[in-house]
Amino acid sequence: MTALSMYQASVPVFCRGLAALAKELEKAAAYAAERKFEPGILVNARLAPDMLSLAGQVQRASDTSKFSGERLSGTPSPKFPDTETTFPELQERIANTISYLQGLDPAAFAGSEDKEISLSTLGSFKGDAYLLNFAVPNFFFHLATAHAILRENGVAVGKRDFLDLQA
Repeated sequence: MTALSMYQASVPVFCRGLAALAKELEKAAAYAAERKFEPGILVNARLAPDMLSLAGQVQRASDTSKFSGERLSGTPSPKFPDTETTFPELQERIANTISYLQGLDPAAFAGSEDKEISLSTLGSFKGDAYLLNFAVPNFFFHLATAHAILRENGVAVGKRDFLDLQA
């Protein structure tokens, strides 16, 4: 049996999650259009006053995935200024993040499980601990929170949407 590589445990997981999020945002934009309300209401919605808005959740999911790609592969990631305020802008950010991730060379991840990863707020990790104990859980936290914001606001998204499962 072949061991799962750091690339396999990260890039495809992030791309699939971001693609699912993009589909949920499409449903959210359609929901706002159908009900004739300003889409910015959803983009700025949050679960609690001290939590990030939907836009912030999308931005953090994007950042977590692209910074993970950079930290593990050594390939510089694109810089995004966190200024998205519309569904099209959030979709563009997701598309640009997926494009970056899909452009990463799997060979660049070789040995990254033992690479020292330092985060200013959390200290240092070996690459495998960074990916499995921080990056992937953090990524899914932001995806799940974005999903919950949409659900809380009436958008018809469910588990199949979150998991990107076809009917």
